[in-house]
This record gives sequence, structure tokens and C-alpha cells, in this order.
Amino acid sequence: MSRVAKNPIVVPSNVEVTIEDGQIAVKGPLGVLTRPLTADVSVVVENGAIKCAAANEAKHARAMSGTMRALLANMVKGVSTGFERKLTLVGVGYRAQAQGDVLNLTLGFSHPVAHQMPAGVKVETPSQTEILIKGVDKQQVGQVAAEVRAYRSPEPYKGKGVRYADEVVVLKETKKK
Repeated sequence: MSRVAKNPIVVPSNVEVTIEDGQIAVKGPLGVLTRPLTADVSVVVENGAIKCAAANEAKHARAMSGTMRALLANMVKGVSTGFERKLTLVGVGYRAQAQGDVLNLTLGFSHPVAHQMPAGVKVETPSQTEILIKGVDKQQVGQVAAEVRAYRSPEPYKGKGVRYADEVVVLKETKKK
């Protein structure tokens, strides 16, 4: 059995977990997340904790039990505290501005870039070179951050571009004659 699946998920007092019709729903102060359950994993909610176990001894079932436990732990954390990714802009004239659910970027192109945020994801710009992407779904927050970074990923010679706040860009040495 997966070692990850052996650890129960502690559910905070302000989070409510329900299992019905092959779906698990996690409701908290920040929102509601639902996920379909697979037949390979048995999920039980008891004594303020969620326990996952493989339904049979198949290798796929054992692997999915750990995966399902990690996904459910992220759902519980998402509806209680939420997730956020921080991006920074490096480069002369690179700016970001949040207007509602649209992120306007000036990244050295001949045109401004407007990125529409999906439902459930909020964006903030504490300064012109910082972007905060927040939401309850970890996968969705990470995907939006990757899409914004892809507009101008950091280049290896000067390091200009959109990068994650904790990302380290290793700069190359310029060519010599």
C-alpha cells in the first residue's frame, strides 16, 4: 500500500466533507470543491479525518490511493486557507496591472497582453512588477501562473521575463570572440 495513503487527512472544524453518488464534496469558508471518486480507492470520513485505502490489491489501486489522498488533502487546504502563486516581472518597462478579473501585462511586445482569469481565480498586483494569483484549486492556480509566465519566460542571458518568485534563473555567459 502507498505510504502516502496511510496518513489520515485531519479535517478542520470549519470544513465539511460529504460523500455521495461517487463524488466527494469539500465545503469550507473559501468555497466548495468536488471530485469524482474512483472504484479503486475507498474513502471514509470518520472522527474528523478522511482515510483513503486501496479497494483491492491491484498495483493501480495502490498507486491511486496515494494520489487520491494527496488530491483530497489539497482540497481541504484549498477551501480552508487557499493557494497562491507569486510572479515577478524582471525587465525595463515590464509592468502588470490587475483590473477586476483581467490581468494587463506590458512585456516589451508591440501590443499589451490581456489575460482573462478563469472563474475561481483572483489576481492582485501589489506593485507593478509583482503578480499574486490566488484561488482554492491548487491545479488551477498553478495552471494560470504557468500561462502568465509563458507570455515571456525568463531568457538565459539577461534574465528578463516573467518568473516565479522562488525561481532561480541561471544566467549564461555571453559569447566571446
